[in-house]
Amino acid sequence: MTTAGGTRARLADALARRRVTLGFAFAALVLWLAEPTVLTISVGAAIAGAGEALRIWAAGHLSKAREVTSSGPYRWFAHPLYVGSSVMGAGLAIASASAAAAALIGIYLAATFAAAVSAEERFLRTAFGDRYVRYRRGSASDAPTDQAERETRSRRFSVDRAMANREYRAVAGLVIAVLLLAWKATYNEAFWRSAGTRIVTPAGQR
Repeated sequence: MTTAGGTRARLADALARRRVTLGFAFAALVLWLAEPTVLTISVGAAIAGAGEALRIWAAGHLSKAREVTSSGPYRWFAHPLYVGSSVMGAGLAIASASAAAAALIGIYLAATFAAAVSAEERFLRTAFGDRYVRYRRGSASDAPTDQAERETRSRRFSVDRAMANREYRAVAGLVIAVLLLAWKATYNEAFWRSAGTRIVTPAGQR
């Protein structure tokens, strides 16, 4: 690996490790900038929910860092967890009803997910070699080379596996995000109604 390549890899690894911490910081900014309404929250939450459903499906087929999985959504997506998170981000951007908030979400997703995918693929290529290379080339439909590979292609969704992957954290995070946006919508409505009352009432008393 060249010096430049090594530097990029180290930066990607550092960004990938800090994506959760950065997520909290970006979330606070998004909440501050958001101007949600009942309609945008309803539409956005439905889209985000679909993204989380994809994440749950993927988590129920994956044993992280221990194998190359090609069952469930891994038949069609190399990184369905990140695809699901991106759909969630799009839903929350819609729910926020703010171009600035949506831009922040897009920047966060583009930067941190690109770094995370880069770091993850380097690990998988090192850990699983040819098996992962064949999977990424779309040749996972070839005859399985061993019993472990046959099992990862035919396994069923497992709630226990999803729980072991701590997918409940993403569910909780989504619920909290939607509730905070709902609170912001309620707060904004109450604030402007109160402000309108203060402005209109004196005029009405003239």
